[in-house]
Amino acid sequence: MIKVGLFIDTYFPMIDGVINVVHNYAQRINDGEFEVTVFCPVADKKYKDEFGYRVVRCKSAKISFLDYRLPMPKTDGKFKKTLKNSNLDIVHIHSPFSVGKMGVRYAKKYGIPVIATMHSQFKQDFYRATHSNALTGIMLKTVMKVFNNCDECYAVNGRVAEIFLEYGAKRLPKVMYNATEMLPATNIGQACRLAEQTYGIAPDTPLLLFVGRLTALKNIYFIVDSLALLKDVDFKMFFVGSGQDEVELQKRIDKQGLGDKVKIIGRVSDREMLKSLYSRAKLFLFPSLYDANSLVQIEAASQKTPTLFAEGAATSSMVTDGVNGYIAPADPQKYADKIAQILSDEQAYLRVCDGAFNDLYCSWDDAVEKLKNMYKNTIEQYNIDCGDRSGKTKR
Repeated sequence: MIKVGLFIDTYFPMIDGVINVVHNYAQRINDGEFEVTVFCPVADKKYKDEFGYRVVRCKSAKISFLDYRLPMPKTDGKFKKTLKNSNLDIVHIHSPFSVGKMGVRYAKKYGIPVIATMHSQFKQDFYRATHSNALTGIMLKTVMKVFNNCDECYAVNGRVAEIFLEYGAKRLPKVMYNATEMLPATNIGQACRLAEQTYGIAPDTPLLLFVGRLTALKNIYFIVDSLALLKDVDFKMFFVGSGQDEVELQKRIDKQGLGDKVKIIGRVSDREMLKSLYSRAKLFLFPSLYDANSLVQIEAASQKTPTLFAEGAATSSMVTDGVNGYIAPADPQKYADKIAQILSDEQAYLRVCDGAFNDLYCSWDDAVEKLKNMYKNTIEQYNIDCGDRSGKTKR
């Protein structure tokens, strides 16, 4: 049995794209041939892990000005002992901080391969936190030292691979695309009617959709400003989600006089209901310049709903405008014009719907089968390069 350790610096009950990736990996890796353990910090002392895979958590400390806790794996003797006795065959880190570093140290100590997935555009994060180019540079060098100490690196798309090469990666990372567990609706008409009946959508009204955290990082105000330029166009717009900037978003909607057309409907935890919204949506709006490879655009593609991105977005790297999605300049007027153009040409639109499904949709089952083969190849190559591992340090 191949024992895999997935290391991440935040985990449930928090939810974000990276957490969802790790969870979907872990759910599917356990198959008799593989066994997985997720190593992560405590995020909520009252929260209990109830997964079909093993989770090992380390101590963490609450930071008042942040919405996540600071992992402290080095000071947690129980965590270190459990890790020491885990007898892993391969380490896969998903963040280059405290828990991720612990995974790298473990791999180096016990002579097993360690790989890393590069999920985020860290330079943006660091500058946003420090407002200093100098500090951003120092922090970027620190995380790149971790990544460059790994045997292999994966990026979530080709553009993110290039970005990490620009950050200082020693070699171009391999690409491992994200996926979704959302299956195509078996009855699209029924799925659309469910959304219409639940949310009061007129059958002939185009629905525009955003799903995700309601934070300025996602360029949500840009969406509202663009839609304000389409007041003479018939549409409904739903923001699905919650977040720190929800109140400000509602203020922007009201200020632009869009209260009748644009609604914040909150988080939709029922996946079938979310599927019905994707199915009913004419267009998924995602002008984020922050995301690396968002899962929601793949969910939308699973229901043949194309996404309209903003130029310069790393997360649009798999998209060709007018073929399997849309790209518009990051300017409210030009973005609005693009929406109007898309809504006016039904035949071209239907071709893009098919292109989005055929080119962008990928199930987690298929993605994880590819990942398992990559694990096997990495372990085999590591053994060839390093010799027989029978003499490695004992736990």
